[in-house]
Amino acid sequence: MTEGNFVDYVKVHVASGNGGKGSAHLRREKYVAKGGPDGGDGGRGGHVIIKGNKNLWTLVHFKFKKHFKAGHGEHGSKSRSTGADGEDVYLEVPLGTVVRNTETNEILFEITEDGEEKIVLEGGMGGLGNWHFKSATNQTPRYAQPGIKGQETYLTLELKVLADVGLVGFPNAGKSTLLSVMTSAKPKIANYEFTTLKPNLGIVEYRDFQSFVMADIPGIIEGAAEGKGLGHYFLRHIERNATLLFLIPADSKDISQEYNILLDELRRYNPELLDKARIVAISKCDMLDQELIDEMNEDMKEDFKDVPYMFISSVSGLGIQQLKDRLWKLLNE
Repeated sequence: MTEGNFVDYVKVHVASGNGGKGSAHLRREKYVAKGGPDGGDGGRGGHVIIKGNKNLWTLVHFKFKKHFKAGHGEHGSKSRSTGADGEDVYLEVPLGTVVRNTETNEILFEITEDGEEKIVLEGGMGGLGNWHFKSATNQTPRYAQPGIKGQETYLTLELKVLADVGLVGFPNAGKSTLLSVMTSAKPKIANYEFTTLKPNLGIVEYRDFQSFVMADIPGIIEGAAEGKGLGHYFLRHIERNATLLFLIPADSKDISQEYNILLDELRRYNPELLDKARIVAISKCDMLDQELIDEMNEDMKEDFKDVPYMFISSVSGLGIQQLKDRLWKLLNE
C-alpha cells in the first residue's frame, strides 16, 4: 500500500432518513357503510450504521466520498398499510477505528470486532395513521401524525492501527529496514530522516506456522508531543500495540539518553503507554566487531536493568531470530 493510500483520519457528514407520514385515509367500499378510518403508519427513516470490516486496513474509501444519507421512510396508505422503512446506510471501517462527534470531540464508540455494528444516527420514527385515534367520541378522525425528521451531524473517523508489536525510534534508526527483513512488507527505505510518513504493517512469520503483526511507526523526535517533526499525529497508533520495540542505532552518541527521550515523549502523550511491555534493540550492529559489542553490553547493564535489550543487524541478520523469540515470549506471557 502506498503512503498516499494510507488514510487514518477523515471527517464525514452523515444524515439519517425522515420518518414517513401516517395516512388519514377513510375506508370507502361499496356495500360497506361508514367504513371508518383505516390510514396506515409511516415507515421508519433509515439508520446510519458503522460496521467493522477486518479486510479493510485504511480509511482511503472515505477520501473522495464524505457525505452519506440514509433513505426516507415511505408514507402510510389505506387498509392500515404501513409504509416501507427507509434504507439504512452502512459505513464500513477497519478494526481499531474510533468514532467521534466532530463538533464536541466526544468519543462515541470504537469498532474492534469484525461485523460489529453500531447505530450512530437513528432514523426518524414514522407517524401514526388515523385509525390509532378513533374512539367512541371521535369515530372519524381526519388527521394523522407527520413523520419525525432524521438527524444529521459530522463525524470524525480516526484509525488506530491494531498490531502486536510497534516499532518506536528516532528517524533513520532502521525501523523500516527491520520491518522489511522480518516481514514481507516493502516500506520505503532511504538514507534520510522521515522516510516513513505513514505507518506500515507487516506479518512476522514465526515457528510452527504462527505469526504476529508488526507496525513501523514514523520516527519520533524530541518535542513530538508538542508537535515538532511529524508531531503526535502518528502516536495514536502506538496505543493499540501490545508490545513496544524501541530501536536505537549502535552509532548513537548516547543510547541511554535516546531511550529516555523516546520514553518521555510517550509519557507526555499518554502515560498509559509506559505500562506496555518493552524491549530495546540496538540496531546497525554490523558496523561493530564482537569486542566492541561486549564493551557496550557491559556499559548498558547499569542503564537497562529492568528492560530487556539485545544487539541486532537487519543487514547481516545478527540477532533477528533471537528477537523474534523474545517478542513471541513477551506477546504470550
